[in-house]
Amino acid sequence: MELIDLKMLQCKRVVNEVLGTVDFVAPNERVVFRTCEREKDCVVFQMGTADAERALIVARLVENDVAGIDVNMGCPKEYSTKGGMGAALLSAPDKIESILTTLVQGICKPVTCKIRILPSTEETISLVKKIEKTGVAAIAVHGRKKEERPQHPVHCDVIKAISEAVSIPVIANGGSHDFIKDYSDLAAFQQATAASSVMVARAAMWNPSIFRKEGSRPLNDIIREYIQYAVRYDNHYTNTKYCLCQMLREQLENAQGKKLHAAQSVQEICEIFEMSSFYKETSALLEARKVSLETRDQDEDDQMEDADVIKMAVKFDKRDYPPQITPKMCLLEWCRKEKHLQPVYETIERPLDRLFRSVVTVANQKYRSTFWEKSKKLAEQAAAIACLRTLGLPEGKQSDEAGLLVNKRKRPDPEPLRNGEHRDELVVETACKKPHFVPEASDSSVS
Repeated sequence: MELIDLKMLQCKRVVNEVLGTVDFVAPNERVVFRTCEREKDCVVFQMGTADAERALIVARLVENDVAGIDVNMGCPKEYSTKGGMGAALLSAPDKIESILTTLVQGICKPVTCKIRILPSTEETISLVKKIEKTGVAAIAVHGRKKEERPQHPVHCDVIKAISEAVSIPVIANGGSHDFIKDYSDLAAFQQATAASSVMVARAAMWNPSIFRKEGSRPLNDIIREYIQYAVRYDNHYTNTKYCLCQMLREQLENAQGKKLHAAQSVQEICEIFEMSSFYKETSALLEARKVSLETRDQDEDDQMEDADVIKMAVKFDKRDYPPQITPKMCLLEWCRKEKHLQPVYETIERPLDRLFRSVVTVANQKYRSTFWEKSKKLAEQAAAIACLRTLGLPEGKQSDEAGLLVNKRKRPDPEPLRNGEHRDELVVETACKKPHFVPEASDSSVS
């Protein structure tokens, strides 16, 4: 299944010590791609892209955690083709050449692509030869045209003609409906297409043990094992549910299938398949591991920190403050009044749980909260509170009269900016920060 380049561009790589995985996490904290050391040498990252430079950035982001990079040029679905990706690329051979050449020359791992056949065998072979010249390690061919669907016969003769026309490995795809029902059928499909190997999608989703030489295992056993993996690796319930629906197929209309359709969490899914005990035990184990790692990290932080950092157990709650007034604003105003340099905030993110903690330096002294916060803004506000309280200064709370300190700086008729904020608020809120963080224009959005 392809992952769209635009989505991956937003992600950052996070080592998840609790699960033993490498996660690529979107800004909304949703895991877009998760992998682990066990599959590093066999998993191929398939992306949807229509741009060579974007494709290269994404490939470089993930290449050290995967065995290879594949570009999907065969997906006929609208979500892919409307962005110029998938099967839409089949009518843009120059773009195909640009994307694949850029990837082959830009990364160290093998690059492959997957296509569908064109209206004629001659056109398809011509395209494949052009792809071969880019230096790709292999090409997968789905033996259907972009307008054809699984119920249409797979064109083994076209795949065979391609296999005989090029020297790079050809991977035959599209045989689940017509050919592949068990392991022995893989060889039959390979022979019919003269391909180097076979790619299986739907048949593998129906029962992943299709690759077992000794024969497929009972579906109920496969389902339970899959759920165990889903729980252990914290797979999102929507994806878990989708895969289980593919396995159940005709059983979706029975009582168990209807309950699965209604499930809204992995816990509910486990209840449906009588695996509640496994869910509770595994969840408790993961939570214990998380707490242990957090304690270890906290101990290491405390040992490594400078002894001159003043720490205080404080948190920022915007409900305690008037609109537009924050501890950072009060601290900045006090520094200006006392002719100190502006506060400097150094904020770090803990990879384990993606929480933040900030240290503020004022008059050569460092201050921070002992708590980790869910955002950089909250961490900086907490650091400002630690500083203000240590110095015995008002922090702008509803009960403080020091809010007037900040309000004095506001002009009667502030000039509005395009985003609805006011220039004076912008001046008050600006503070020196480390270059790896972009300063916010206003702290009024803290939540």
